[in-house]
Amino acid sequence: MSAKTYEVRTYGCQMNVHDSERLSGLLEDAGYVRAPEGTGEGEADVVVFNTCAVRENADNRLYGNLGRLAPMKAKRPGMQIAVGGCLAQKDRDTIVRKAPWVDVVFGTHNIGKLPVLLERARVQEEAQVEIAESLEAFPSTLPTRRESAYAAWVSISVGCNNTCTFCIVPALRGKERDRRTGDILAEIEALVGEGVSEITLLGQNVNAYGSDIGDREAFSKLLRACGGIEGLERVRFTSPHPRDFTDDVIAAMAETPNVMPQLHMPLQSGSDTVLRAMRRSYRQERYLGIIRKVREAIPDAAVSTDIIVGFPGETEEDFEQTLHVVREARFAQAFTFQYSKRPGTPAAEMENQIPKEVVQARYERLVALQEEISWEENKKQVGRVLEVMVAEGEGRKDGATHRLSGRAPDNRLVHFTKPDHEVRPGDVVTVGITYAAPHHLLAEGPTTKVRATRAGDAWARRNAAPSQQEKPAGVLLGLPTFGAPAPRPEPAAGCGCD
Repeated sequence: MSAKTYEVRTYGCQMNVHDSERLSGLLEDAGYVRAPEGTGEGEADVVVFNTCAVRENADNRLYGNLGRLAPMKAKRPGMQIAVGGCLAQKDRDTIVRKAPWVDVVFGTHNIGKLPVLLERARVQEEAQVEIAESLEAFPSTLPTRRESAYAAWVSISVGCNNTCTFCIVPALRGKERDRRTGDILAEIEALVGEGVSEITLLGQNVNAYGSDIGDREAFSKLLRACGGIEGLERVRFTSPHPRDFTDDVIAAMAETPNVMPQLHMPLQSGSDTVLRAMRRSYRQERYLGIIRKVREAIPDAAVSTDIIVGFPGETEEDFEQTLHVVREARFAQAFTFQYSKRPGTPAAEMENQIPKEVVQARYERLVALQEEISWEENKKQVGRVLEVMVAEGEGRKDGATHRLSGRAPDNRLVHFTKPDHEVRPGDVVTVGITYAAPHHLLAEGPTTKVRATRAGDAWARRNAAPSQQEKPAGVLLGLPTFGAPAPRPEPAAGCGCD
């Protein structure tokens, strides 16, 4: 009898992407195998939806997808459907009421229960809804099927202590809980031993790490400790909050060689009035002050951000303040979102909701300004010689253009001419930048150096194994971010709510 197959569909932020690696690991530990590439919709024996509740229409997307699976499940009695993540934590029994063909509903705090709940639903022949109110096991203690052989997420905390009025995440993921530093470093060392050369420290509010254990400098100490791990070439983190971005963190970034010169720090608005309404605990002057300090300590740092346009009550003057910050900060990249109501958040009930056409017009002005700045900042890279870590799946046109793609230390995407000899994902090449576009760089000349790495060896081993021949299923991400490990699609920076 062949093993049952599974498919995990992921929506939302990098926290969900990381949770999905755990869900895949749990299922494989329980004897399931990932459905091969090309498996049709509804053909996997178990389909798991790892949901996001950030967007206003998140539930519509979920129920639309569940609706398409209903007739397929009716034809395959043994098929099972599970729904987890933030929307499951929020909607609970509503999911089974609206989609009675769903077998399992589980929340953000008890992802480790998925295999047990699937088996219980099969034996009892009825839906299992189990939502824990607090974290049962830290996600990083669970089995994992990582999507990359050479880059990995490492979760350092879960939950969030902030009360931003547009964000529902704290209500769904709970208060911040920090992992022990020793456990984090042990996981990183184990990953490096397996061939991983790049890690991204992950938290809903990553630089608040230490608040749960009573050490305000715990995050900067963790960055410095990462610098002492032999074989760890690149360290990134996402997403920090301006409130907790202290001088010791900037010093640790500048003084730790393997911490990359890249920072993704959400702005959300440049208006002090709007920031106050958002319950963001910083103001424009504080934010720009951080940017200045980062650039003084790390001149080549690429800074990116998240911005919400059209928050309730936002005036034209408020919006102009956002444009002012964008001009002053000169972000390498900004992920801009039109405000949409998040059910269950204070902002959804605020007066002075901005008309859609006004939001759209402001959004277009902001995008145009940032596009211009991104291009200007990228043009400054022309003529530079950069070390690029080769990535898998980053260059959609690489096959047609005979190029490969990867990430520079500051996380800029670089497409480069394919060398004559083999270069593997995880290897590092040295290239000269010849052209800049708003969202990528080109190195059209010959590669000056290719450095085979243990990470490249790990990639080769994984792809040589028969069980790994199929490529991972795509991750259906609602929003992009800057600063994720190179081989993955880029998800939202902290659900866009940091």
